[in-house]
Amino acid sequence: MPGLLSGLLLLPLVGAALILLFREESEANLRNIRFIALWTTIITFALSLAAWSKFDPGSPSFQLVESYPWISDQIRFRLGVDGFSMPFVVLTAFLMPFCILASWESITKRVREYMVCFLVLETLMIGVFAALDLIAFYVFFEAGLIPMFLIIGVWGGKRRIYAAFKFFLYTLLGSVLMLLAVLAMYWNAGTTDIAVLLKHQFPSSMQTWLWLAFFASLAVKMPMWPVHTWLPDAHVEAPTAGSVILAGILLKMGGYGFIRFSLPMFPEASAYFAPFVYALSVIAIIYTSLVAMMQEDVKKLIAYSSVAHMGFVTMGLFTMTPQGVQGAMFQMVSHGIVSGALFLCVGVVYDRLHTREIAAYGGLVQRMPLYAVAFMVFTMANVGLPGTSGFIGEFLTLLGAFRANPWVAFFATTGVILSACYALWLYARMIFGVIDKPALTSIMDLNRREQVILAPLVVLTIYYGVRPGPILDAFAASTDHLVKSYQAALALTNTALLTVQ
Repeated sequence: MPGLLSGLLLLPLVGAALILLFREESEANLRNIRFIALWTTIITFALSLAAWSKFDPGSPSFQLVESYPWISDQIRFRLGVDGFSMPFVVLTAFLMPFCILASWESITKRVREYMVCFLVLETLMIGVFAALDLIAFYVFFEAGLIPMFLIIGVWGGKRRIYAAFKFFLYTLLGSVLMLLAVLAMYWNAGTTDIAVLLKHQFPSSMQTWLWLAFFASLAVKMPMWPVHTWLPDAHVEAPTAGSVILAGILLKMGGYGFIRFSLPMFPEASAYFAPFVYALSVIAIIYTSLVAMMQEDVKKLIAYSSVAHMGFVTMGLFTMTPQGVQGAMFQMVSHGIVSGALFLCVGVVYDRLHTREIAAYGGLVQRMPLYAVAFMVFTMANVGLPGTSGFIGEFLTLLGAFRANPWVAFFATTGVILSACYALWLYARMIFGVIDKPALTSIMDLNRREQVILAPLVVLTIYYGVRPGPILDAFAASTDHLVKSYQAALALTNTALLTVQ
């Protein structure tokens, strides 16, 4: 059905344009601005579900394809989705209404500009997952830096300028190399059509440099160790909704880039560098888990846990086993829900006490029982407890890693133990114990707006932990096609080498 994907891109921009017609001079205007942003994101989510209903998960090919004239005959504006991109389109549209609701009362200055930034960011994020042209992908991929830079730099905390520039420079510098790789791919293949490039065989020597150029950008975006240091600062200084989108969607662009470009287009280089990726992934899982255990700021702790969980993703992807790839995909979707929910939980108590220090809390279960239950569900999912969505992804990635390299799986499993240590330690300090701080004696439990935000996330976290099939089925066909194509490309290369010898 043509038009659905372009509608997903245009609808948030229409909402942003309507918001710009208002001036922030009255409470009525502010209320209208907030409601326009909320209803725009809700309708966008409904449209994404319509796209999902037209999507056939049993086919690995691109669907809902649209093509429009753009730069030239070889460079057209193409949109389409497959099993790897469709879940992220829906996840992006799903999280945006929660971000608007989370900002309902906490954002009081420049509300119009804030909502416009989020709606523009939604268009750019969906564009990354729906783009079927390499140039369009790069434009969406990089343009997303601008609204997030503003969200952190204008509405962030005390060190927001430092965090915003660190985020911008880290991600931009790596992407310069990716731009050079994009140009080299165009010169070699004569097209930027992703569907055509997936079938094009790049020379072995060229694959190495292309893989490294893409890795420089995607590793920062994930982020992988040791280029992860921008993430804790960005999370700490960003407003609650900014942290939700940063952890829920923007980090997933790195993993999506690996599965869309590095693995299928540069299979020989991916196989060659797989041990290197395993090493970085294991270090990320263990090292950042240990660092998380030492944090006194609750946002920093969750930020470091995100780096550790992304280590499972890169490890699973580069095993190039069906279990590893499916586990990595499921982990990204689950982490988008769970990490976003954890940052929303932090925002709830931060709005009340205006501090992120773990030591400032304690005994919250006595005053906030509903909050304690919701926080517990997301904490257990973050740990990877069976029965929650966090377990499925970690189990499958470890299973894939064990098939590829048992030692990698062994060391990565220690990350599961460490995640239980820091997550349960955080929960115990904040929720249990006695209330011995005067500021906590009058703290209120979740209000109706906060219940509306957290309840669906609690349900999904448990539902997909018990019944992961709907997500796994969405990318099963694409995973099988990717793994078979990858193995066939390597077999063809090995045959050519034997013939030469």
